[in-house]
Amino acid sequence: MARRKLQRFAANELAPNIIQPGKELFHVIKGNWREKYFQNQNPISLELACGRGEYTVGLAKLFPERNFIGIDIKGDRLWKGSTLALENQLKNVAFLRIQIQLLENFFDVGEVNEIWLIHPDPRPKNADARRRLTHPRFLDMYRRILEPNGWVRLKTDNDLLFDYTLEVLQQFPIRNLEWTRNLYESSLLSEHYQITTKYETMFVAEGHTIKYLKFQFDHHESPQI
Repeated sequence: MARRKLQRFAANELAPNIIQPGKELFHVIKGNWREKYFQNQNPISLELACGRGEYTVGLAKLFPERNFIGIDIKGDRLWKGSTLALENQLKNVAFLRIQIQLLENFFDVGEVNEIWLIHPDPRPKNADARRRLTHPRFLDMYRRILEPNGWVRLKTDNDLLFDYTLEVLQQFPIRNLEWTRNLYESSLLSEHYQITTKYETMFVAEGHTIKYLKFQFDHHESPQI
């Protein structure tokens, strides 16, 4: 296992679609994703805690007119998404190896058009609430890097995280909130795009329903946090 990780880390150093410490773009990419990496002016979508990047790659295939960036700290996981994107010759895909709390060091105000949270770790212990990716400190960060009409989308099997998120959103001025506790039986199913992660397949097999919500921030008001 350790040897395989080292091989993947070595491959990541050479992969043109992975931006990580030690690479030139890592220090100059903020505010310059379209010019310095994608070389176009297309909208940018982020998949946070992307793991193997199933959504990043899947959405990039479906929407070649958009740019997609998968973000995770686990280099061995990013290797999988990076390799798949390269094999499919996807020029609208990048992967960024950072901790999510550092987002604002790599994206300028309004630089992002959409954020996807796909089965993030629910952090069930109350002591870990600040690490949930829908904690107010993260949502406020998303609000700043998103353009005014940008969307946030959450997909999870976890009731605790879903209920927590709906409660936290009451502290934020938002609009166009839509949600379902059973995506597969919902009118929102088309937004699933038939992309299923390894974990989602496992959760459904165990009898869990998939929860989904989407919303936009109202940038004319400030959050009550």
